[in-house]
Amino acid sequence: MNQQKQKLQKIKLVITDVDGVLTDGGMYYSENGESLKKFNTKDAMGMELLLKYKIKTIMMTRENSKIVKKRAKKIKVLELYSGILNKKSLLNKILKKYHLKNDQVAYVGDDVNDLDIMKSVGFSACPFNAMKEIKKISNYVCKLNGGDGAFREFSELVISSQKIS
Repeated sequence: MNQQKQKLQKIKLVITDVDGVLTDGGMYYSENGESLKKFNTKDAMGMELLLKYKIKTIMMTRENSKIVKKRAKKIKVLELYSGILNKKSLLNKILKKYHLKNDQVAYVGDDVNDLDIMKSVGFSACPFNAMKEIKKISNYVCKLNGGDGAFREFSELVISSQKIS
């Protein structure tokens, strides 16, 4: 069995960044402020499938967006942490809350503000269009871009690695 599969078999929780992973990274503004973000419904189904197999999902974002809050509520994500500047600082709180170890957590990110937390979890992944520094440290680089189903691709990898598909 390869090392990647061994790591994925331990995963009980997936934490994901939002902008650039669940969205295409675009932020559309009107004169009234932020108005639109494009999410991919396949990613939401990926979260639902993970949950079906007892793998929880948390969304974590630097942004503090009403749109993301509405999306998180609609897809019934376990938790949403928004307005987070230091994502790694929340990791110990999450581990304690859910009685997990670092190697039972995966993180999907795309940019340098995800770097520290990605280095601290058991498995890290990124969309194909992630920043070069993130691709270098990721255990898995998706074939799909952020907002185009990259999270769904990763969720299917987790499920298949755990032989529960």
